[in-house]
Amino acid sequence: MRLNDQVAVITGAANGIGLAAAEIFAREGAKVALADYDEDTGKMRAIELQEKGYEVAFFQVNVADRKSVDEMINGVKEYFGKINILVNNAGITRDAMLHKLSHEDFQKVLDVNLTGVFHCTQAVLPVLMEQGKGKIINTSSVSGVYGNIGQTNYAATKAGVVGMTKTWAKELGRKGINVNAIAPGFIATGMTAKVPEKVIEQMKMMVPLGRLGNPDDIANAYLFLASSEADYINGTVIHVDGGIMM
Repeated sequence: MRLNDQVAVITGAANGIGLAAAEIFAREGAKVALADYDEDTGKMRAIELQEKGYEVAFFQVNVADRKSVDEMINGVKEYFGKINILVNNAGITRDAMLHKLSHEDFQKVLDVNLTGVFHCTQAVLPVLMEQGKGKIINTSSVSGVYGNIGQTNYAATKAGVVGMTKTWAKELGRKGINVNAIAPGFIATGMTAKVPEKVIEQMKMMVPLGRLGNPDDIANAYLFLASSEADYINGTVIHVDGGIMM
């Protein structure tokens, strides 16, 4: 198993990409902490995975709140005894054209998508440094690399994640900690489920593979970066987008 006896914290794990990653990681031998703001759904998902024989547990967290993050990380360390992998997967959207984007929606997305990544990474860092080895995987987006209409806030956070990833890779590499990021394209999740079908078809036409990605496509990329196969990959942003930005 590629993650045998590893302990992974995955934020935003109650649904979508995070849930897919939790199951794939557990299937590959990891003990997984499902961290999410949605307590009811998170607990239900943990039970479902436990019934499949996986060693998982749910931890409620608001990644935008540092106290909540510290409590979550401490809880995971106490429960599993260690932490080897952090996947900063949690994210939200509040899309609007610039002239209609409220300050509240701009700030909310920054608090979760950017500051949340900072909180979780800084909180887990002492554990990884003490062990002398670890993997940190951040979630950017093609929107953060190329921009996207109506996503000033989202694109800004995902561009920021790229900058933090490369900075941390330089800071932490000699401490045995790899830091990388995934930049998903259009993925069929709860976020895209709200998009009109006409727009979905237009999105598919933009992708050379002719389809949206699915959560497993991203989760498998997380798995690769978390595994020993990626031990010499550091500071990289892997695009998993069907070739949309070639």
